[in-house]
Amino acid sequence: MKTPVKATLVSIAVVVMLLLAALIYVLVNQSQTAPPSSGGGDASPQVVRGSSHVLDDGGEGAVTVVEFLDFECEACGAFYPIVEDLRKQFDGEITYVVRYFPLPGHANSENAAIAAEAAAQQGRFEDLYHRLFETQAEWGEAQESRADLFRGFAEELGLDMAAYDEAVADPATAMRVDMDFEEGRSLGVSSTPTFFVDGKLAELQEWDDLENVIQAAVNGGQ
Repeated sequence: MKTPVKATLVSIAVVVMLLLAALIYVLVNQSQTAPPSSGGGDASPQVVRGSSHVLDDGGEGAVTVVEFLDFECEACGAFYPIVEDLRKQFDGEITYVVRYFPLPGHANSENAAIAAEAAAQQGRFEDLYHRLFETQAEWGEAQESRADLFRGFAEELGLDMAAYDEAVADPATAMRVDMDFEEGRSLGVSSTPTFFVDGKLAELQEWDDLENVIQAAVNGGQ
């Protein structure tokens, strides 16, 4: 009895050693082929991406203002005219960027973002951006889909409707919207509108706080 037991134990030990060797081999090869992690790489959340929509480009040295927005959000709608005034006031001094953050509680916020992204693919993002906010009272808080209304806006703007419909139906368009949303969450965005000025979250309490934060950044942080 002793000999079979001993042989069995030896066999088990050999199997364990082979499994450990295989595991070490896999780990070593993963460490050699995996790309190096970098805090500034695409894996880390970025306030601005190359694909982000720039409404105003102030050029080199300009202050960068980024807004995470929801087209259906009433607070975003209330900030819209303020933002438009600030864009004029600081024309040439700021680069203004907008990113999608459709809140789950709004039935048409993602539909609106997808419509805007479809328009962006034809170089008409800002036109639909304006139209969505200017008409928010007509469709905001609706529980049924208003995708047809947004399509009507695109048609009125003279977009290529076949290309628009294809973009709306393309899962990549929704993925582009979701990418902004998920990155916003990684940056600490939980509500809209949320603003970043030169990469720093702007803490807003009063309506004129955004202007004050931008003015301070334009003045060199003073």
